[in-house]
Amino acid sequence: MSVGRSLFAATLASMLALAVSPASSQTLRYANQGDLKSLDPYSLNESTTHAHLGHVYQGLTARDKDLKIIPALAESWETPEPTRWRFHLRKGVKFHNGDPFTADDVLFSADRVRNKNSNMQTRLAPNVKVVKVDDYTVDFVLPSPNPILNSSWDVWYIMDKKWAEENKAVEPTPVSATSPSYASLHENGTGPFIIESHQPGVKTVFKANPNYWGKMEGNLKEIIFTPISSDATRVAALLSGEVDVIEPVPIQDISRVDASPNAQVLKAPELRTIFIGFDQTRDELLYSNIKGKNPFKDVKVREAFYKAIDIELIKTRVMRGLSTPSALMIAPELFVLSKEFTRPKFDPDGAKKLLAEAGYPEGFEVTMDCPNDRYVNDAAICQAVVGMLARIGVKINLLAQPKAQYFAKVLKQGGYQTSFYMLGWTPSTMDSHNVLYDIMGCRDDAKSSRGEANLGGYCNKEFDAITDKVLVETETTKRNQLIKQAYEISIKDWAYIPLHQQALAWGVSKKVNLPQRADNLVMFHWATKKE
Repeated sequence: MSVGRSLFAATLASMLALAVSPASSQTLRYANQGDLKSLDPYSLNESTTHAHLGHVYQGLTARDKDLKIIPALAESWETPEPTRWRFHLRKGVKFHNGDPFTADDVLFSADRVRNKNSNMQTRLAPNVKVVKVDDYTVDFVLPSPNPILNSSWDVWYIMDKKWAEENKAVEPTPVSATSPSYASLHENGTGPFIIESHQPGVKTVFKANPNYWGKMEGNLKEIIFTPISSDATRVAALLSGEVDVIEPVPIQDISRVDASPNAQVLKAPELRTIFIGFDQTRDELLYSNIKGKNPFKDVKVREAFYKAIDIELIKTRVMRGLSTPSALMIAPELFVLSKEFTRPKFDPDGAKKLLAEAGYPEGFEVTMDCPNDRYVNDAAICQAVVGMLARIGVKINLLAQPKAQYFAKVLKQGGYQTSFYMLGWTPSTMDSHNVLYDIMGCRDDAKSSRGEANLGGYCNKEFDAITDKVLVETETTKRNQLIKQAYEISIKDWAYIPLHQQALAWGVSKKVNLPQRADNLVMFHWATKKE
């Protein structure tokens, strides 16, 4: 055996040893390319984190396999008036430590999710009043109608007020925290699983909750999660049967997994849009050789970058056909008028001309932030962008990091420390308003959650005014036209570079039946495993 193969075998053995423990057919071993850094449900608004924590925490609502909103900790709700939503809470629910779930926990969670350290602030606007009617009834009083108020509450997980106060966890743990809090290392939810042990970067063990209030569709008694960043090691673990599920399967390995006797790849379109953004706020970029000004404030520079990127080459070479190039910042399945938009053509010569007109005939230098363990082929996409921009004279210094470090740097708590970046976004509401408000809205009002995930600070007040109309418009045709107007404004501004919607690719043992959702949340309480 060669030294290289010996090293690979040793690496595989050491990684798999982390997950090995006595197990039955009701134990499922799961590996993801990224880690579960924090158990605090308000630290990071990211779908893989939501999926992990969705096994132990729950929201007032949930989503079924078809993404339809269904009751969870709230049994029912109604709108007695256009600006008041009333939620009737489920009785008899207990947190994992035995504390009863009541309206006080909802009020506490409403304050906590809107705290300055939360990365989930947009789940509940700061001007919404949360009123306790009785122990099992809560009103949400709005300044104006909002027909989609609860559309993203399936991952607004409710926390135990008493437990948080006793453990000094009243405030959320910011994603940029350098030392763990009690809530980042421990959980106390109401969900179907309890976390027995959590070693960040090593292993997390989930055990079925014997006192769960609901009925679990699956038959799992234990989930063992092990982060495996190496694509080769992760695939080898699946093919050898050491793990039962991996996410994602590297595109180059899909056919090999499908050809194996004991595993297969579950493939489906995903609703996440991968895109590129620019710092359009600072007068001088943080990470560039251009001093005294910000090239990205010039619309010509942004247009040049857009036209320099060959999206079809990324589709065929990097994504191997498993992506859908996008003209918008939202998947076409989520906006009925998306077919009316077309993506500008790849035009490197035109891009060079635009750069020269903007005063950068020789290009310039800038750092690009990119995760390397979050999206399908994320680092490879960024590498391709680096090469394409080099053709128009732009030197990109690529900083590709694991998602924990990436998000800690670029998100709000890190002070939006980026000049040029790649990000992926699935609208939590399954609606354009989430994209228009969270990703593209102005973030210049400290009292508002608008633009919380707008890393580059794009801002157009006309765009925001239309976004506000979208929120309260209940007539579908009028609402779609308003959404279309907003996207038209952002396109004219060359505000972002949407790339594509990637495809889901989960590697699953043939012993496991696991439903696949288009939002890429891997929900194991639906899974069944046989010998």
